[in-house]
Amino acid sequence: MTYCVGLKLNDGLVMLSDTRTNAGMDNISRYRKMFTWEAPGDRAICLMTAGSLSITQGIITRLEKAIHKSSDEGSECILNADSTFRVAQLVGDAMREMQERHRDQLGASGLSSDASVIVSGQRRGGQARLFMVYSAGNFIEATDDTPFLQIGEHKYGKPILDRVMRPDLPIGDALKAAFVSMDSTLRSNLSVGMPLDLAVIRAGEYRFAVQRRIEADDEEFNRISSGWSDALRGAFSQVPEVAITR
Repeated sequence: MTYCVGLKLNDGLVMLSDTRTNAGMDNISRYRKMFTWEAPGDRAICLMTAGSLSITQGIITRLEKAIHKSSDEGSECILNADSTFRVAQLVGDAMREMQERHRDQLGASGLSSDASVIVSGQRRGGQARLFMVYSAGNFIEATDDTPFLQIGEHKYGKPILDRVMRPDLPIGDALKAAFVSMDSTLRSNLSVGMPLDLAVIRAGEYRFAVQRRIEADDEEFNRISSGWSDALRGAFSQVPEVAITR
């Protein structure tokens, strides 16, 4: 399984994903779930994937082929689409193509073709936007009321986001929220695991301000993890006692 989270802020976008793929208790592998493309000064695009690995890898391959084709023929691709909304549509089209090609065969073998993709980015002249593409190829967009999207094992990391996420949160605080959300998931679900991939796009910069891999010994992530655990224990000790009655 996996866990990916994207945060949409007035100041930009924060994306964080794990790398664990679980095909059974004795078949655990690492696969990158975050994919990025950048044309500095024009656009930065980030995709995060969850679900059937064969489906999501096929989607990325189709997008890459379209990019190479566009350089020769001038055809449309995610690096020349006229909006980030159109990028989400192109990802949805690739999702539908993969589902139509493989859903029946996978289903006949008792395998799921379910997949989802978080699409985020900004192009010059447009706003930073965040979408989630479903298996059917349709998608939704993050809003001021719900400025984050999650795919994969999302339930463990959602409570902190529900409590603290808002569009006017500074990027530094949003990074803390993303780290705590991921740390909560890592602690509660063995199908999500290190290393992690982090990307940040600052609004109006049209490039990645941060792109890095977070390993298990990362000091910054571990400092946030330890600080959150200490804060929770301290808060728990301050909760009023429950009266024990017969």
